[in-house]
Amino acid sequence: MSGRPQKLELTWFNKDKALIPAEVGKYGYMWVDPKDPRYCETHTLIADEVVSEVQGPKQDGTVYSDLADLEPAHDNLLIRGESGDVLEAITRVPELADKYVGKVKCVYIDPPFNTAQTFENYEDNLEHSVWLTMMRDRLVHMRRLLSSDGVIWVHLDDVENHRMRVLLDEIFGAGNFVATVKWRISDNSNNNSKGFSKDSDTILVYAKTAGWRPKFLPDPVKQSHYRNPDNDPRGPWFDGNPVANPKDRPNLKYDLVAPNGNVIPPPANGWRWGYSTMLAKIESGEVFFNESGTGIKRKTYLWEQGGLPPSDIWFDTERTGSNRKSKNHLKQLFPGLPTPSLFDTPKPEELIRHILELSTEPGDIVLDVFGGSGTTAAVAQKLGRRWVVAELVEETFTRFTLPRLVKVIRGEDMGGISTSAGGRIDDTKTGLPENVTPDEALKFTSLLTKVISEDEDLKNDATVKVLKQLTKTKKASDIVNWRGGGGFTVARLSPSCFDFDPELGLVTLTEAATGCTLIDSVAANLNFRLTPDHRYFHGVRGLMRLVVVEGRLDRDKVDDLVAHLAEDDGLTIAATEIDDGVRQYLRSLGRGCRAVHIPNDIFPFFPVEEN
Repeated sequence: MSGRPQKLELTWFNKDKALIPAEVGKYGYMWVDPKDPRYCETHTLIADEVVSEVQGPKQDGTVYSDLADLEPAHDNLLIRGESGDVLEAITRVPELADKYVGKVKCVYIDPPFNTAQTFENYEDNLEHSVWLTMMRDRLVHMRRLLSSDGVIWVHLDDVENHRMRVLLDEIFGAGNFVATVKWRISDNSNNNSKGFSKDSDTILVYAKTAGWRPKFLPDPVKQSHYRNPDNDPRGPWFDGNPVANPKDRPNLKYDLVAPNGNVIPPPANGWRWGYSTMLAKIESGEVFFNESGTGIKRKTYLWEQGGLPPSDIWFDTERTGSNRKSKNHLKQLFPGLPTPSLFDTPKPEELIRHILELSTEPGDIVLDVFGGSGTTAAVAQKLGRRWVVAELVEETFTRFTLPRLVKVIRGEDMGGISTSAGGRIDDTKTGLPENVTPDEALKFTSLLTKVISEDEDLKNDATVKVLKQLTKTKKASDIVNWRGGGGFTVARLSPSCFDFDPELGLVTLTEAATGCTLIDSVAANLNFRLTPDHRYFHGVRGLMRLVVVEGRLDRDKVDDLVAHLAEDDGLTIAATEIDDGVRQYLRSLGRGCRAVHIPNDIFPFFPVEEN
């Protein structure tokens, strides 16, 4: 037996093959050799328009959160195109790679769940293979795009979740697994279910490198106990923390004398601090005597609290939303359009907000290449993040994704996370009883009202009225989190310039392969940066210049181009026709000059496909 370590891998039919779209703009793929030009070709992005708006002003009488003060991002990309080609563009086109490779902080994807529906033209034994190959190729690109402290969230149901877990182990490394999150998709069970009611989805979380940790979140219940009755400049505080030492420390056992003269003996294990430190804390107000002078209390400040680690069970629909809530949001955004038929399980903005707050900061880049209705982009924009989002299906893109994001930028979408409902607040004259939160007070008064509803004497009882006054609350005003603003570029993938006949093993040019489209394509596939402002050369890579010649390349053309080279520059000339002897002539000039035939030298040595 070999001493080499064995690697656990998931295998499937045609794992060594690649997939290309069988039809533009739809989910449907066919197998090809990984060296097939139709798979290898790098597409560029064509910018169609820029959408931009200024942030709206604040209105008097409106309550705003800190989110409303975030600077809206302008440097965003909305791309119409197939996810694999989009990922190849932003990882391979030099200008895009510089901007995104290794710089994406968070990837969230909600890929097609049910392969039987998505890939309906395939036999059962091929469905999972097609899906796994599609996802593998995209995950490889996503890993390259992630920053060293980046993280990917893969949203699935039970159909492919177990296979995806092994696939992610293979691509990201088992040691970079972070969590399997269960998210409750519905706020009520499906009574029409023939078996178990499907109430949850799974989100697999993997980091780019080991050691990634999510941000800790504030605990609303704990925070509600913090107040500042003495206007302490250090902010709201709570007196619930003990001052005793957890271990027996004889040197910390000493008496304290309260202002009223009472002598306070130490706890069984001693005080938490030494005598001089204790006096300093009493002097600063961090430690104080109770009213009776029989004990001391310690102030724990809200700003000291790091929050709680997130749970891997997200069943709080107030925090992470539900499909029903997101459907209602889409109906409000697009009245009259059949959104439920296109988005049976739309993801709520609250869910994406929770994910982004756990893994990003304002200004970070967020990526989603299965854009759908545009929830990821909408939330990223509202949270001051930068984003790249792609959507394949043109109808979805033009009817939902693009219009929705235009509404977001213009401040016309105040649903989702744009506005937070005001909570309960204290409405008493002297303050709620100690350690009673407004929500607890509301529950108390609601139960009290229900209990005495049939008893007129109790309704008019003075004690009951006092209890209601002591626990009186009111609803706070709604809080606005979003004022519009920012912008994004609307782009699409360039058309294919290269085609391939597998029977003849012949690479050909498409009708689109002309003019600037051909120049951009050749530059991208040869890894040159475009130089549109240069008079003579189309691209550059280090000291190497690029010229694309659509037509015949002869020695006269070579001499003309070489005459414009800087002293240390080399030259690559890509041409659709090359005269005999031109290659040798270019080599004789030195400086790394060469000729490249379009398309044969761009996708060389492709094997003839066997029948």
